[in-house]
Amino acid sequence: MSLSVKIEKRLGDFFLQADFEADNQRLAILGQSGAGKSLLLKCIAGIEKPDRGRIILDDRILFDSEKKINLPPQKRRAGYLFQNYALFPNMTLYQNISQTAKNKDSVNELISRMGLSGKENEYPARLSGGEQQRLALARLLASEPELFLFDEPFSALDSNRKAELERLILELLEEKKSPSILVTHDRNEAFRMAEKIAIFADRGRLSLPLEKHDFFERPSTVGAARLSGCKNITRLKWLDDQRALALDWGIRLHFDGETSGRKILSRAPYAAFRAHYLEICSPADAQKENVFSCRIKRVIEDAFSFTVYFEQEDSTSLIHWEISKSAWKEIEASFPNKKLYVRIPKDKLMLLEP
Repeated sequence: MSLSVKIEKRLGDFFLQADFEADNQRLAILGQSGAGKSLLLKCIAGIEKPDRGRIILDDRILFDSEKKINLPPQKRRAGYLFQNYALFPNMTLYQNISQTAKNKDSVNELISRMGLSGKENEYPARLSGGEQQRLALARLLASEPELFLFDEPFSALDSNRKAELERLILELLEEKKSPSILVTHDRNEAFRMAEKIAIFADRGRLSLPLEKHDFFERPSTVGAARLSGCKNITRLKWLDDQRALALDWGIRLHFDGETSGRKILSRAPYAAFRAHYLEICSPADAQKENVFSCRIKRVIEDAFSFTVYFEQEDSTSLIHWEISKSAWKEIEASFPNKKLYVRIPKDKLMLLEP
């Protein structure tokens, strides 16, 4: 089963552009609020009509502006799990599922599979949040969709409920082997749930999907790096082909001919590295490449780690370092004056376009 989307949609001063394909794959779309994530799903589901373009699911044309084709939502066979679940409040649990079921004989089986047996005659308002989630998922399954669309279904859940629903959805998608799209602003959620990731780096314009490991290890733009969780980003002023001043950190950086898997073909205006790749050095290493002295500005404790913020004399932006609690406890006493030497490994530097 394959999905091909190439559409444009204007909504007021907002302009959506998307061009991608998904072949039996789980695709996650990252973006901040207002980036266009939900609008894209609504266009695919038939709730919104694009201005131009086409949407094809396998060999079925769902939308084609040139051919004047625009199938209604009920004929698209796209299962849409809304953020608020959109349950029918005046119908019982059983009625909610049977209302959309292609095969009425499957309703009781779905109720049992979702752990809802005994709740058949309850109305949504009498169900717990977790039960409402499973009811919404059972109703989606009952419609036997060829495409699954998930609109931030985990955003209002605590960690236990989120883990349970993630597991149920992953099991479902692995069983059905149908294309799916999850929109989210949570990078960890995207990594767990998807095989490929695309982003709305610019408001309204969707990037090409990348394999999820490539997306996190080799982002190509500042927007992609930020959405992937990278906190250390600086402007560059190049001195020659392999050296540049990190303007926001006040230090000089050395680059190899290939950085994070990307050849240096041009002098990119930005560089970045992930917060857990910083290395502690001794004063004897002070003259080595990418080693610099700094002071600890602040240490913030998380449940299982520390985030250490460094400042350099000429820096305008703090450098983040993430380290486990056990590792930090072992070395914390080594910096009584809060001054230390650190190194940014050359192979962990990422070159970025705006």
